[in-house]
Amino acid sequence: MEERVILEMKGITKDFPGVRALDNVSFRAYQGEILALCGENGAGKSTLMKILSGSYAESTYQGEIFVDGTHCHFQNPAQSEKAGIDMIYQEISMHLDMTVAENIFLGSWPRRNSHIDWKTIRQEATQYTQMVGLDLDPDLTLRQLSASQQQLVSIARALSKDPKILVLDEPTSPLTQKEAQRLFAILHDLKAKGIACILITHKMDEVFQNADRVTVLRDGKSVASYLLSETSERQIIADMVGREITNFYPKETVPIGDEVLRVEDFSVPHPFVPKRKIIDNVSFSVRSGEILGIAGLVGAGRSELVNAIFGKDPKLGGRIYINAQETAIRNPADAMRAGIALVTEDRKKDGIVGGMSIRENLTLPQLRAVAKGGFLRKKQELALSRTYFDSMNIKAPDMETLLQQLSGGNQQKVVLGKWLARKPKVLILDEPTRGIDVGAKYEIYKTMVDMAREGIAIIMISSELPELLSMADRVMVIANEKIRGVLDASDCTQEKIMELSALAESDPAATA
Repeated sequence: MEERVILEMKGITKDFPGVRALDNVSFRAYQGEILALCGENGAGKSTLMKILSGSYAESTYQGEIFVDGTHCHFQNPAQSEKAGIDMIYQEISMHLDMTVAENIFLGSWPRRNSHIDWKTIRQEATQYTQMVGLDLDPDLTLRQLSASQQQLVSIARALSKDPKILVLDEPTSPLTQKEAQRLFAILHDLKAKGIACILITHKMDEVFQNADRVTVLRDGKSVASYLLSETSERQIIADMVGREITNFYPKETVPIGDEVLRVEDFSVPHPFVPKRKIIDNVSFSVRSGEILGIAGLVGAGRSELVNAIFGKDPKLGGRIYINAQETAIRNPADAMRAGIALVTEDRKKDGIVGGMSIRENLTLPQLRAVAKGGFLRKKQELALSRTYFDSMNIKAPDMETLLQQLSGGNQQKVVLGKWLARKPKVLILDEPTRGIDVGAKYEIYKTMVDMAREGIAIIMISSELPELLSMADRVMVIANEKIRGVLDASDCTQEKIMELSALAESDPAATA
């Protein structure tokens, strides 16, 4: 049977002041397929999808859009939605203080005799949430749900609109592995029903396990399209970055020196369950030049542990030693003075100030070094920020560019750069490559190796097991409040990590 083109975007060109974001981009999506859209951060994927969604009106770009053969002229998102297009964004775009049911049917609430039919809304909302594997009260507010549950509700909302084309932008970033598997099962069901799904993701395993075709963007241009059966991960990555990366994980053997950080008998309260611990009496250490990976399932307490070490979150007990000296850390200022730096999991919430420039963000933790008498010394500030702007290879027109205008990968480079400017003894990286492209990941890995070579002790939390296996010297696995094992790189496998992650509370904990 001949494939039916359900979507065609032709010759799309979009300019912003001083920047051409899209340059004559064209691609097709076919009925009943999963099309992966790949490219580095800043390649133009999000801009292209904002055009498709009607967020950018037709008058603001050049090119044409055809949906099911009809030439469309979208002036706003409502017109795009009416044509059968729905978007699921990486960042939750729903009303947190409205209920699950209200969010699912917002703007299209069923009515009976001119009144909103709340009974039908609740019943149908329950049906759609169950389709995505959620069993919850439709009268709960979004604010009461976890980030992963909120994402699944957004998917349920999209399904309620019976779309022809469903666009998903990094849909699995807040999801557990089990939830991600459920999501892709849903996508394959939609594909069988003739819906075209456009998947934007940086995760190559998701592309090759689920997509039928892939289109690659680079520097605002469409550079390649393939059937997945006729290409390889190496080819797609080479198309994305414009060169072949022969060794995706540039880990090097560097001298590992003396112990820098030791944590003893550390306990952390559960953030949501009163009188319960999420971390119970754990001890570990990390040495100069070492990368210690921390693995565990979502909710195991990895982030809570490092946040408490940094003084960002409370602890119930425990001691911290820096270079064998016990150090009292009551807040982040104490941690910074002790030589500890933390790159948090959510850079937009805790890592950057989006409305400030690159220059200002790079020097935020170093204001005392670039100020005198309460006034900034402009020359010193410029010199310090220039050093890390260049060394981190931050891609931006200049250092006065606002952080919110940068791609995710470049934002992450700024976060790393601002902490490197403090020359820390211990650097904690919580999901340092989440939501960024392969090229930016490679550069961050190289930076990690450079830091280890300089003797910095690095702790890296990651949910991507290949990343942990390739970059860590040891991997510490946390499950059910305890450290369940510490594996040397030479003896570490995905199977061993997953086995330890699933250990029950009654199992003995290992420490190092």
